[in-house]
Amino acid sequence: MVVPLVGRVVAAVAGGLLVGAAWTSVVKTLVVPRQVGSWLTRWTDRLVNGAFSVAASVITDYRRRDRLLTGQAPAILLAQLAVWLGASLVGFWLLMWPLVKGGLGAAFTAAGSSLFTLGFAEPSGAAPTPVVFTAAASGLVIVALQIAYLPALYAAFNRRETEVTLMNARAGVPSWGPELLARTHFALGSGMSTLDTLPDLYTRWERWAADVTESHTTYLPLVRFRSPRPLSSWVISLLAVLDSAALILALAPESAPTVPARLCLRGGFTCLTQVARAMGFELPEEADPAGHISLTFEEFLQAVERMRQVDFPIERDPAEAWPDFAGWRVNYEQAAYALATATDAVPALWSGPRRHPGPVIAPIRPPSGRPPR
Repeated sequence: MVVPLVGRVVAAVAGGLLVGAAWTSVVKTLVVPRQVGSWLTRWTDRLVNGAFSVAASVITDYRRRDRLLTGQAPAILLAQLAVWLGASLVGFWLLMWPLVKGGLGAAFTAAGSSLFTLGFAEPSGAAPTPVVFTAAASGLVIVALQIAYLPALYAAFNRRETEVTLMNARAGVPSWGPELLARTHFALGSGMSTLDTLPDLYTRWERWAADVTESHTTYLPLVRFRSPRPLSSWVISLLAVLDSAALILALAPESAPTVPARLCLRGGFTCLTQVARAMGFELPEEADPAGHISLTFEEFLQAVERMRQVDFPIERDPAEAWPDFAGWRVNYEQAAYALATATDAVPALWSGPRRHPGPVIAPIRPPSGRPPR
């Protein structure tokens, strides 16, 4: 069947819009240095995340599920590239249709040859030439931008994971706020408390949180890049640091590094909230001070008992300190739980529920009588 010229012109207009949508998505995702919405990448991310969520739902063991989810972020990047090139191919195919002889088949061959710079099919005449050149430039630029995008991603990932790895040694694996304070005071059994190192720790994590806020809201696939170790997670590590700051401010206000701890808390819950909002969670910019937390007072008392095992200098009665701790935690708990659920982070203590119920994993500690690791 021969399609009238007006029909082919309408198809060409639709093709131009599709090419424009692909280019808009590329620029917003890879060039603009801030989080900008793009329906093409948004739906691509949803499809890939949905597929991995379905696949992970049948795996009950966390370590096996973690191995599967390791491929989620790379799959998103590859899917984005495939969608951009695929949308461009279809768009230029429709643009070529009114300009070449031979119908849709010849138009598809010319579009594919031009977009991927293969050069085996060169349409005759002057009319298709601008479309051919534009298609060739589009294919090259899309692939080049994606290649240039990867070093930025992995540089941000490496900066993030350096501090997470250091936190694993301080706060256990998986990390837990009370464990961080207990181990810092215990100092590997040396008999010399190292609580004086907390100001520097909180200052580093304040800067770390700012870096993660900028990088993970701009390049959203970074959120789903998993740590090299299955029981490690950037969300859980940040949550442990914030819980430790809230705990020491509530339980030992006289010896707490007040300003560094408060600044770290501010930077940390800003990071969690901004990243969660970039992922589509409906969260307020500032938490309600009168709100409630999911963590219970009984869980808080268990943490206090852990700290007492190493003679941590607790200055206030836990019942008196609890409202202050809850007042700090209400700022970041909802965002931290949302991110931990979305990324299927390791089910650590005090890290909220998961889509796939399983046992909570406490920090792994060396057996008694062995040299500390």
